[in-house]
Parts: sequence; structure tokens; C-alpha cells
Amino acid sequence: MDIRTVVLVGRQDFGRCPLAAHLPMALWPIAGRPALERLLDHLAEEGIRRVVVCSENDISEYIEPVRQRRRLKITTLNEDLSGGTAGCLRDAVGSDSGDLIMVFSGSMASPPPLRGLIESHHLHGADLTMVFNPGPSDGGAPGAPAEIYLCKPDVLRLIPAGGYSDIKEGLIPSILRAGGVVRPFVLTTEVGSFHDRGGYLRAVSMHLTGCSRSDAAETPSGRLQIAAEALVHPSARIWGPVAVGEQARILEGAVVVGPTTIGPRTVIGCDSVVVRSVLWGDASVGNHCEVFESVLGSGAVLSDRAVVAERTVVAGRATRATQASVISAGTRRRHSSARVADRVEGLMAKLPVWARRSPSQAGYLVGGAVILMAFLWSYWATFTDLYEVWRRNDEYSAGLLVPFLAAYALWVRRRDFDRVPVRPAVWAGIVLLLLAQTVRGLGLYLMFGSAERLSMLMSVVAVALLLLGWSFLRKLAPALLFLCLMLPWPNRVQAALAVPLQGWATTSAVFCLELAGYEVAREGNIITIGDTRVAVAEACNGLRMITAFVVISGLVVLLTRRTWWEKVLILISSLPIALLCNTLRLTVTAVAFTVLTGENVEKLFHDFGGYAMMPLALALVVGELWFLARLTTPPADLSSTVITRRQPRQIPNS
Repeated sequence: MDIRTVVLVGRQDFGRCPLAAHLPMALWPIAGRPALERLLDHLAEEGIRRVVVCSENDISEYIEPVRQRRRLKITTLNEDLSGGTAGCLRDAVGSDSGDLIMVFSGSMASPPPLRGLIESHHLHGADLTMVFNPGPSDGGAPGAPAEIYLCKPDVLRLIPAGGYSDIKEGLIPSILRAGGVVRPFVLTTEVGSFHDRGGYLRAVSMHLTGCSRSDAAETPSGRLQIAAEALVHPSARIWGPVAVGEQARILEGAVVVGPTTIGPRTVIGCDSVVVRSVLWGDASVGNHCEVFESVLGSGAVLSDRAVVAERTVVAGRATRATQASVISAGTRRRHSSARVADRVEGLMAKLPVWARRSPSQAGYLVGGAVILMAFLWSYWATFTDLYEVWRRNDEYSAGLLVPFLAAYALWVRRRDFDRVPVRPAVWAGIVLLLLAQTVRGLGLYLMFGSAERLSMLMSVVAVALLLLGWSFLRKLAPALLFLCLMLPWPNRVQAALAVPLQGWATTSAVFCLELAGYEVAREGNIITIGDTRVAVAEACNGLRMITAFVVISGLVVLLTRRTWWEKVLILISSLPIALLCNTLRLTVTAVAFTVLTGENVEKLFHDFGGYAMMPLALALVVGELWFLARLTTPPADLSSTVITRRQPRQIPNS
């Protein structure tokens, strides 16, 4: 059988991943060898003789070793994927299409055997077979796409001769419209495809836990692979599947927790901790550093006491730790309580009248300040991590305003707290604080950032209960619940919502455009209006507006004095308002793109459209409040007033 094989390497990612901006992800190493090289070796072992590699970069140095040791004819095609994956497939195969076409993504860790794929494709007579990873259960349900396709040469005629065409959103719908057959194939094991740092770490973990080497030293907790010329200090500790490259050095007291790979000539300093990370060659980790679920590129340098968590570090960006000065207080002799009270009263007498407090109140304020400082010190790493999420992720950038808005709402309602008694619930506060720290410990152990952030809010509630009591906590409850909006959703929740929201955004925009009289065609998440194609990206799914509008509605609920059911209704209505505004923005943007020309002008209009939805959403919320007020407020009772004219009286002359 004459098989044509196409490997898509893609382009450099100039987005939020600094490593991908320097090197396409298909060239990222898996245990010392690029993923693309591993894929080409696997194809050669499976009997493939001709491969076309599509990439916008010169990757000859990466494929030359495969050419030398394998009987594999490799052709490179300079393609930046601007025509889409289907367009790249069309250009790579050309007129010599053979009997079968296979398409692979270049960024996968463990390619599957090909015989079963090819037999299933021919057995079911499919025009195109889309390969999936196994689902979470054992029922044979498909999981995430494996980014592997098998298709007949006849489907190439359905790919447009020019322009953008994607396999999933363009070619597959065209096959189905033409009456063709598209079938899924579910693998028994995952292939480890990756497109970001998290997926890359997961792919490396799958490779380490599934690989077996005769020269690997087995440990009770997993496979340990140490190169012959690597140096591991006797006091260093390694747990789990770990691969250590040639001439790498792990110094005194260092701890490495797998799955982790340490590249050639990489140095891990004294007393440093590396957990579930990948360190490429020639990287350097200083002394007393902490590296958690991160990727360090070739030549990356971490200075002493650096802390890196869920990040990608490239060469030339040294990460330094923020060193806090530690003040050790000497032991001092205690004074009697009477002398302390006299001292405090003397100090209070020097303060303005509005700032004077009794000795017990002053001690209470000082104790609260100490607890607050201890809380900030304990959760400072969580604060900085949360700030990075707000700064990097546009979906949750509104969370940065939530603490300040909550403080403003409490300041506006400060008079409501004057008559609330302060009765500290010490034991309840301590129990809740211990529970919060337990949740935090589980989050640290299981590497769940969401659990750590949740424990921070639980600790805030515990401190409020410890210092102020139940009555005060009930008054603070709305503001504390409002603080939950500053936390990003867990990745699983966001991933489960992203695709349905993207589909809804596309469908609703097409409906509005057709309602306005435009001739619209939809292919997946791509809208075609005449000669203009508008792609509804995942970032346009409306999740960003939902988070922002829920924050706006929450602030309105905090500041207005309404019944509880009206406030609940305002909060619930923020979801349809957000979806409506997002649909309106997509509709107007799609129409504008048919008129506007120029990338900068289109980007400016796209960004301005998002900002313009904020006042519209606020106006809708205010209009909803007005409608509820007219609906629920009874008219005032008016009593008629009779105005009578006073009769003149004549006063007789005396």
C-alpha cells in the first residue's frame, strides 16, 4: 500500500509561552530527544518510507539524524499553517496522493501502532478516520482528539484551492455534506499530544512512567535513569520516575520528585527542590531554590532562593527570589498588666480624640494587626501566584478589582456595623482555621492550586470568626462571598465550559446576522459573510464577559438595598446578560470586518467592542433594578384634600 504521511510542526507561538516563541513545541525534548525525532523514528519502525514535514522554520538539523539512521525519505515543506491544517495537507500531498493519507501532529510523546489504525480505517470504509485518546472511563468512550487523521485521497478535492481550511472545522463538515463517512477510532493508550506547558509536562510524565530500559535502576517509587557521567551527591534525594542526563549534577541536599527530567549538563544547587518539572540541557538551578511543575529552557538560570511554580523560564531571564529580612526579637521581661495599661493610656492621651481607644481595644487592634500580618506572610506566595493568574489570563483579569471593590462596599456600609456586638468565637475560629490549613496542605501535596486559593478565603473567614464572632460574620458574609469571584475556576471546569460556550457564541452570532438579512455560512466556529471569513476563537467564547459581568452584578448587589430575592435575581441574570452582550459584540464585529480593512484597524475595533459592552451591561442591570422597583413597589396612598374658600366676614363699625 502506497501511504502518504504528513507531519504538522506548525509555527512558533508568540503568545504567552516564552519557550514556544523560541522553539516550536514539536521540537521540545522528550527525555533528551525532540518529539518530532521520536515520531519520525516511530514511523520508520512502522514501515513508513515517505514523510512530508510541514514547518515554517528550518528544521533540517532535527530531522537529519533520522535520515542517517533510518531508511526514511523526509521532505520538508515551508508552511506557516496560515492556510489551515487542511490547506497544509493539500499542499504537502499535491497530485501524488497514493492510496492512503495519514496526518500527524508533530508534538506527541508516544505515537500509537499504525497497523490497527489502518485496518480499522479500511474495514469500516471511512472517508476519514479521526483518532481519539481513550476517555476517562473504561467504556470505550472517546477522550481528547489525538490529532491523528487517516483519509482517502478523494477527500482532497473538498479542500478549497486557496484560503484558510481546517481539518476539524472545514474538511470534516465538507465530507459530511458530500455524503461521506467520518468515523472515530479510540486508542487504548494516550499519545501524549501537547500544546502548552501543562500538556508537555503530562506527556513527559506519561513517557517516563511507561518507558522501560534494561540499564535503568529501579527504585521502590518508580524508574530512575541516571546517565553514566552524571553526578548525584549522596545526600541528595530522588523519588519517583526521574531521568538524569549526561554530565548533569545534583548537589548536596537537593530533592528531586518525579516525574522529572534533568537535561545534559544541568546543575541543581544545594538544598534545592525540583518537583514534577522538566529541565532542558545546560540549565542552572541555584542553591535553596524551589521549582514546581515548571519548564526550564536550555541555558535557563535560577539565582539562589528563587521560587518558580507553574512557569516557563527561558535563557536570559534569571529569576531572583524576593528576600525578606528576618528580625529576631530578643526576649524581654514582661511588665505587670497594670503598668501596661497605664502606659497604653498615656500613649492614647497623645492621640487625637477620634483615634483614642481603651487599653483593651488597643490590645485587640494590635492583636488583629499581628494576625493580619501573619496571614499575609503565610499566604504571600498564594497572593503572588493569584496576581500572576490575573495578569496573564484575560478571563480572570477582573478578579484583581474584587478585593478593592469589596473593601469599598464595606466602607460604604460601615455604619451598619456600629451596633453589631463583637463576641469572638475563639474555638470555632481555630477549628475553621485548622480546616483551612488542612485543605491547603492537601492542595500543596496534590499540586491543586485551586485548593490553596480556596483555603485562603477559608482562612479569612476563620480570622473574622476568631476576632469578631458570629454576629459580625453574618454581616460580613455578602462581602466574603463576593471575594470568591476573585478566584479562577479550576482548569477542568474551564475546559468543560470553553467549547460549549464557543459553539453557543458562533451559533447566536450566525442567528443574529441572518436575522439582520446577511447571507451567512458556518463551518465549525468560522463564519463566512460574503467573501469575509471571521473565526470565533476560544477567547471569544464569552467566558471573559461572564466573569466580568458577574463581578459587576455582585458589586451592584452589595451596594443596593433590596430584598434577598431581588439580589439573587440580579446575580442570576448576569449570565444571560453576558451571553447577550457577547453575541452582540460578535455580530457587530463580523459586520464591521466586511467593511474595515487592515489588521491594526480590525484589532482596534475588536478590542474596543469588548470594552463597549461594559457600560451596556451596567445599563441593563440598572434597567433591571428599575423594572423590579416598578414591579414590586406599591403605589403610595393618596388622600384627597378639599380646598374651600373662606367666606369674608364684615366687621361692623363701632
